[in-house]
Amino acid sequence: MTTTAGKRILLVEDDDDIADLLDLHLSDEGHRVEIVDDGDKGLERALNEDHDLIILDIMLPGTDGFDICRRLRQEKNPTPILMVTAKTEEVDKVLGLELGADDYITKPFSIREVLARVKALFRRVEVDQEAQKDDETAPIELGSLVVEPEKRKVRVNGDAVDLTSKEFELLLLFVKNPGRAYSRDELLDEVWGYQYSGYSHTVNTHINRLRNKIEPDPSEPRYVKTVWGVGYRFAEPDELVA
Repeated sequence: MTTTAGKRILLVEDDDDIADLLDLHLSDEGHRVEIVDDGDKGLERALNEDHDLIILDIMLPGTDGFDICRRLRQEKNPTPILMVTAKTEEVDKVLGLELGADDYITKPFSIREVLARVKALFRRVEVDQEAQKDDETAPIELGSLVVEPEKRKVRVNGDAVDLTSKEFELLLLFVKNPGRAYSRDELLDEVWGYQYSGYSHTVNTHINRLRNKIEPDPSEPRYVKTVWGVGYRFAEPDELVA
């Protein structure tokens, strides 16, 4: 597991005294702190640059902290957010957390408390990353089908199945999201990296090849189901119970 020191932190705070104090102590912990004193600049930096943590005041000139948090989560930005405010009402705390903030601290606060919260957030991220790594590499078993992401191997009834790179990526996407219906354009975007309806035949061809390799009877698919008018989905676990 990596150390919690040496992280890049975006501090969005318009109170110079508080910003300088946090900068001093976070830098002493080995972190690199970037200070922004208004919400518009903070949002721009958060959207366009990589950070390990965002410490976000709520009351800011320009875009407020709630809107920054909301926008980041809408953009699927997973950076941990520690919200800071002078307000003490419970509704503000709840609103911040419901918008996707990871933790919340109210002014006035002690530096020791802030540092403890920051360390706890970094530890939580590291634990989540380790768990995600384990999940991504663990074999996936669905009925008689076994997919091994780390080895890029597939077995059906214990027999190895030889898939092309794109066939494997297509199958891996399906087995990680059983039951979810994908349009052809979505599959193009997820697996091939482009989205253009004129190439939908590419998806159809790969689906047919995949079915011929993994299905007991490709004419009546057990695993890769057609969703009429939409595209394709992978069978849910309860559909694979013999």
